[in-house]
Amino acid sequence: MASIDEPLDLIKLSLDERIYVKCRGDRELRGKLQAYDQHLNMILSDVEETVTSHEIDQETYEEIVKQAKRQVEMLFVRGDVIILVAPPLRTG
Repeated sequence: MASIDEPLDLIKLSLDERIYVKCRGDRELRGKLQAYDQHLNMILSDVEETVTSHEIDQETYEEIVKQAKRQVEMLFVRGDVIILVAPPLRTG
C-alpha cells in the first residue's frame, strides 16, 4: 500500500474507486471519483445522492425524517460543501 504523507494523498489513492462524500445541507453522495483538485472540487460518476430533510409535525411535535434519493450519471461537487470523504473499504 502506498504511503500517506498528506491529506490529499488519501484522496489520490481513491481515484477510480467508489467513495462516500458527506456534504453540507444533509446531502450524502456515493460515487466513483474521477478527478479532484487542491480545493477538493470533485467529479464523481455513477452517483447516488441522498438528501435528508427534517420536519416537525405541527399536531404531535414529533420529528419527521424524510429521505430522497436520485441517481446521477456525472456530478461536479464543489469543495467548500464537503464535510467528509471516506475512501473505499480495503480488505486483505
